[in-house]
Amino acid sequence: MKTRAHLYISGRVQGVYYRAFTQEVADSLGLKGWVRNLPDRRVEAVFEGERELIEEAILKCKQGPPYANVTNIDVIWEDQPEGFSDFSIRY
Repeated sequence: MKTRAHLYISGRVQGVYYRAFTQEVADSLGLKGWVRNLPDRRVEAVFEGERELIEEAILKCKQGPPYANVTNIDVIWEDQPEGFSDFSIRY
């Protein structure tokens, strides 16, 4: 069953290739959605797809790219996917 997870990622996650990393993770797992930087230095991401694939993506996002230091990820699960056609970086 398709589902949706809305993530707020804290730590050193801006300026360290985090959005591109997140897009690579999503693309490798066939997930749809988007990722963007927030003014408060967090990163926000939305994943849509199968729950087990989203959970795998969240685990990878906790590790992040080499120069990132993820301190926390808040996840909000939602039952109504929007039906994105791809995964994109928003600016």
